Amino acid sequence: MATSKKKHVKAEEAVVAPVGYTAIPIKFSEEYQSPHYLYVKEHKVREDTDPNKPPNRTLFVLNVPPYCTEECLSRLFSSCCSVQSVEMCGKPTLGEKPEAPKSKFFSTKTLLGFQVAYVVFKSPAGIQAAKSLSTQGPLVISSDKHPVKTGVHKWIARYAASLVDPVELKTEVDTFMQGYDQKVAEEEAKAEEEDGVPDEEGWVRVTRKGRRPGLPRTEAANLRALEREKRKRARKELLNFYAWQHRETKREHIAQLRKKFEEDKQKIALMRAQRKFRPY
Repeated sequence: MATSKKKHVKAEEAVVAPVGYTAIPIKFSEEYQSPHYLYVKEHKVREDTDPNKPPNRTLFVLNVPPYCTEECLSRLFSSCCSVQSVEMCGKPTLGEKPEAPKSKFFSTKTLLGFQVAYVVFKSPAGIQAAKSLSTQGPLVISSDKHPVKTGVHKWIARYAASLVDPVELKTEVDTFMQGYDQKVAEEEAKAEEEDGVPDEEGWVRVTRKGRRPGLPRTEAANLRALEREKRKRARKELLNFYAWQHRETKREHIAQLRKKFEEDKQKIALMRAQRKFRPY
């Protein structure tokens, strides 16, 4: 038995971490014998420093298993120093943290597989203390005091959390619609204030409600509009006002049709004479 223990210790010491990282052994529970390794290093970036990840106090963690949650990491590293925050994501991020979803009903996204994490300590001493965990025994994720759900129990808990409370959903939708209606009313009020006011280039805004009234016409524009109306009225003639005018119009139309018919007959007769008429 003693020999097997020595071999186990040698196997743990033989683990080689990537360059710049420190390997910290963990295991899911006390019954597990084979450890899993987290690779950690101090988080440093040259540009776009995120205020949520302050330098000298942020630990970057790789190879986080799916069963390890933010609460688990906070509990594991709290033995080194007080933990301020823990952020987990599918891959390393640059710059500021993405905006949190506004709704828990419509913006849910479950991270699957292995992840990376950013652990922020309240004191810079937490970085070195976390690296020193590599020389200690494996840290336990799930215990009797802090159990972690996996397998079917995890699926059941996730399904139960995905069920929507109708009352809470209705409250959130009503709140959203109130804000939307208020925003639309403000935009309409702003559009009404800008009605008829040209921009810097002299253009007047046109919306789907129709053309907005522009600036008042000048005297020259009014005179031109009156001249156009006079010419239009002069071109108009009062046709078919009397019954005899209506009869004369019909007779002229019939006469034109007969004349056209006779001309067409003559054309057909000429084409027949020239043997160019092929009706079939």
